Amino acid sequence: MSNSQNKTDVILIGAGVMSATLGSLLKELAPEWEIKVFEKLADAGEESSNEWNNAGTGHAALCELNYTSEKSDGSIDISKAINVNEQFQLSRQFWSYLVKNNLISNPQDFIMPLPHMSMVQGEKNVEFLKKRHETMTKNPLFQGMEFSDDPETLKKWIPLIMQDRPANEAIAATKMDIGTDVNFGALTRMIFDNLKTQNVDINYKHSVEGIKRTKDGSWELKVHDIDGCKMEYHKAKFVFLGAGGGSLELLQKTGIPEGKHIGGFPISGLFLVCKNQEVAEQHHAKVYGKAKVGAPPMSVPHLDTRYIDNKKSLLFGPFAGFSPKFLKTGSNMDLIASVKPHNITTLLAAGVKEMGLTKYLIQQLLLSKEQRMEELREFIPNAKSEDWDIVVAGQRVQVIKDTEAGGKGTLQFGTEVVSAADGSIAALLGASPGASTAVHVMLEVLNKCFPQQIKEWEPKIKEMIPSYGVSLANNPELFQEIHNSTAQALRLSEDLQDNN
Repeated sequence: MSNSQNKTDVILIGAGVMSATLGSLLKELAPEWEIKVFEKLADAGEESSNEWNNAGTGHAALCELNYTSEKSDGSIDISKAINVNEQFQLSRQFWSYLVKNNLISNPQDFIMPLPHMSMVQGEKNVEFLKKRHETMTKNPLFQGMEFSDDPETLKKWIPLIMQDRPANEAIAATKMDIGTDVNFGALTRMIFDNLKTQNVDINYKHSVEGIKRTKDGSWELKVHDIDGCKMEYHKAKFVFLGAGGGSLELLQKTGIPEGKHIGGFPISGLFLVCKNQEVAEQHHAKVYGKAKVGAPPMSVPHLDTRYIDNKKSLLFGPFAGFSPKFLKTGSNMDLIASVKPHNITTLLAAGVKEMGLTKYLIQQLLLSKEQRMEELREFIPNAKSEDWDIVVAGQRVQVIKDTEAGGKGTLQFGTEVVSAADGSIAALLGASPGASTAVHVMLEVLNKCFPQQIKEWEPKIKEMIPSYGVSLANNPELFQEIHNSTAQALRLSEDLQDNN
């Protein structure tokens, strides 16, 4: 093996939607900076960002019931829903900027308009959904949300779900027509194709084997060129670890104190995919239900229309699976290798606290296909087993850390940025809402890691993302203006769709 060493300004590890977003932001803000990308697989967007490895939901809290909770006094807390919605608005604005400036084209290849719906069964849940609807529609972000518990209306909204359903069943749904289906794999590949034209050095089949701090404060990466069978050494002033589940291992290798006392627990996802196109054509929405009592937030069942490879598909899930791998293409030793002296007590504490999650995972692993079909039949009463196949979706690593609120070994269900005190390196950990909020998360990276430049960059950021630093929930006119302009740029308006 031969060795070589190179210096650059920025290194992005992992060619997923997060690195794509950060790379494109930096290219607009500091076009003179040299950027290198290292990805161990053969193409961009092949792990968590891949269209078959995530739900493809443009998470804007329009349908996800786990973002709204009922308080002890019976009122509905929508604060998390507002945060998630505003974060997705940032993504829409940045994607619109990329389209308007010809940095990516054909937005319909990665984003499509699709109603987002919540559906519940049982009188108590119907009452909850009604109160949720009343609370949310008072906020400008959710105006236009419709509620119905009328079977005839529901038959028009969700004919496949209402077919052969008992007439006396208490059932209700809300509907937001402004929802979206997002192909994050296609979006990631589009952005990297553009970055390549801007002289970003993208290296596929390159695996980062080591990372260490040098005397001058920069970072040196030991990179294995898989096809070339050689080891390379690359130095950068700033490094972003955007390798999905692989980020935790790389973070641990940096040795930064901020990476201590953090562990991870891998959970894989399974979906049922409809192979009968006649059935798939009868459904046109993303319909989210309510998680069963004791089930974790990522287990919310949903029946999704998807657009993949320009074809309409229908998926139901997720069902949880288990693999010790931290990536779908990872190693069976990933989980064991992540256990370190500094995080073992954190992991053990989580094991004691999360017995409910352990029980849930075991139950999920023991499900037969027919038992999974029974869960699907709560959505589609007449679903036939021969019409559905099981596919393994992406691998997610849930972050475990010590927190003030939750104590030692607290399981985190969101997306988290861990950065060095001097901002020279940052890692992205966690799962949903993930890709939908990529722009918000990468703006957080810029604020944490480039405090000296952020003031200078602000005018350009506001050009790309007009609502930067502004609450859209508190500025309904600005929200409407931005929503309309992004809908037009991304071809989400009905009249523009009809002309395709």
